[in-house]
Amino acid sequence: MKRSKNLHIALVALTSFATMSFTGCKDQPDEYKSTSGKPEVQYIRLPQSADSIITKSYLQKTICLVGKNLRSIHKILFNDQQAVLNTSFITDNTLLVDIPKNIPSAVTDKIYMINGAGDTTTYDFHVIVPPPVVSSMSCEYAAAGDEVTITGDYFIQDPYKPLQITFNDGELPVTEIKSISKNSLSFIVPVGATSGRVYVESVYGKSKSQFVYKDTRNILFDFDGSHGGLTTGHGWRPGRIRNNGIDGSYLYLGGANMLGKVGATWDEDDFAMNYWPEPSAGFPELSSITGFKELLDTCDINDMALKFECRVPASSPWSASALQMIFTGNNNVTFQTANSQYYNADIPRGLWLPWQNSGSFNTGSHWTTVTIPLSAFNKTYEGQAAGKTITKDMLIGFTFFLWSGGIEGTDCTPELDIDNVRVVPIK
Repeated sequence: MKRSKNLHIALVALTSFATMSFTGCKDQPDEYKSTSGKPEVQYIRLPQSADSIITKSYLQKTICLVGKNLRSIHKILFNDQQAVLNTSFITDNTLLVDIPKNIPSAVTDKIYMINGAGDTTTYDFHVIVPPPVVSSMSCEYAAAGDEVTITGDYFIQDPYKPLQITFNDGELPVTEIKSISKNSLSFIVPVGATSGRVYVESVYGKSKSQFVYKDTRNILFDFDGSHGGLTTGHGWRPGRIRNNGIDGSYLYLGGANMLGKVGATWDEDDFAMNYWPEPSAGFPELSSITGFKELLDTCDINDMALKFECRVPASSPWSASALQMIFTGNNNVTFQTANSQYYNADIPRGLWLPWQNSGSFNTGSHWTTVTIPLSAFNKTYEGQAAGKTITKDMLIGFTFFLWSGGIEGTDCTPELDIDNVRVVPIK
């Protein structure tokens, strides 16, 4: 994870250098004037390096054409996709251009440069389309036979090499794909699928998912111990546990009216679960749990996310208040220092309000995986910027509380079913 952070810093520095180099790769005439005749491209290089001659590059990357009479170019295409020309980055000898983001329909591995007279000059250049990016799954705990959707990018269906989805380290293929678009795949989870990464292979390569199907890493609460998680909360409201959910027992929040006015309903009994550590009684500090402790030792907090599965039945839709997710340190609350003042203290927290844009939210009879990056635990209970985010020394206790959020909703009687609460690396 630290390596990823360093790579990000290096890329930012490289981008800044490239931006400065753009100025050095173009003239700054008082007025741009096109020329007649045909262009001549001698070679193509990276903008930031005069010695970096290239013959291929990825979609959306900036390249620099070097040659003669490049002001004669009025239109430029990569394969069959037209690029945007900016005369501020064109001189007689250099032309900076971004390779189009759209995937070509007809691959010729050529650049087409068209002048004012309509004459076309070609140059050999290969546009690289990335392999699939497999970002998220609608429900990471879906059972065999369930329909799920994976989102990401570059899901390309080629008639000569059909797109493939596999489970079990690439050994178990998906045989029933419902729909394919560039950014999403819907399919039926195959019988025999086990915990692990999901692979997607297109004509442009093979990639594994950033998520783990049926992820059992660092489960803090599974409400039945089936994955090594805690079976209940511990505090004034340990939570109401029900059976026969997506994966055994689950936490039930609901069974009472929720007013739409901001903060109008304070109902800890029906809409809260507290976990206040008491190690002497068998309720450890969350950060001391073996797998979680190892993660905290090796992973930056900005590279982690809280995940859980949630169901909101269509018969009990949700349209008011935020699900507040609050990590607490021993200085905030423990079982011995039990209190509820921290609910409205300045502790940064995560808020989930999926009904905000549509006015109401439900998942029908299905479960969905909720992902909240720990970097997003930076809100006040009213949904304002807290001015800070959580730190590792706060990952000791935890609270769910359906309350406030700062957004006015409508009266409802919601039900939220929650299972497999975990903190895992984002990738």
